[in-house]
Amino acid sequence: MGKSRRTVPEELLLLALDPTTGTTAQPQTLDLGLAGAQLVELSLAGRIVPEGDRIAVVLARPTGDPTLDHALELLRRRGSPVRAAHWIGGPRLGLRQTYLAHLERCGMVTAVPGQVCGVLPTTRYQASDDCTNAAIKQRLDTAIRTGVPPDPRTAALAALAHSVGLGKHLYPGNEGRSSRSRLRDLIRYDPLGGMVAHAVMDVQNGLPTQQNRSSQGTGPAPAAGRAGSRTAGRGSGGRVPASRVGVR
Repeated sequence: MGKSRRTVPEELLLLALDPTTGTTAQPQTLDLGLAGAQLVELSLAGRIVPEGDRIAVVLARPTGDPTLDHALELLRRRGSPVRAAHWIGGPRLGLRQTYLAHLERCGMVTAVPGQVCGVLPTTRYQASDDCTNAAIKQRLDTAIRTGVPPDPRTAALAALAHSVGLGKHLYPGNEGRSSRSRLRDLIRYDPLGGMVAHAVMDVQNGLPTQQNRSSQGTGPAPAAGRAGSRTAGRGSGGRVPASRVGVR
């Protein structure tokens, strides 16, 4: 896989990165979104396909991206299709930190060491190329503003951004309310992205996986999905295990 374009997990993390604070928005739910974004990217690369609400590996050949290839190998080892919600809620800890380190190695972010209260060490991250971040955001803005159906990659990115509660980060305040609503509506333009986004919201809310979830990606979010979006929008992250909360 060439690096002429950013992967969906990379773009989701860059969208979540706050240029002022150097931290990521929605840190409690972002790991879930990144796990879902890996599924979307592997599907776009032709490595996996959805089977109802499950994910099946159809081509185990490496993509050339180490983080994606690790996920692909874990999926391959399952030996049979796995439910998207089970995969997203699995015990792969620190995915956000893994991707921050990956973006740093690729030169997309710069790590800036610092201290909290002058004592506790911390690391903040600054995007190395503001134009790249602006271009990613512009794709969402264009889809929201024009109403023209976006490409599957952009639609999936919008669905994942909504599912982890990035709407208020990207379109804050009362003036951003209509944009947040339209961001949510973009979920219907990519069935796989919609299925994965709903799985992310189900995991946040501790809901059981439902059959045929992928069929809901082409229509309005179901009641469970809408409840998940409200929870994510408040920034609480739903019922995410404490072990998933990464170091901010």
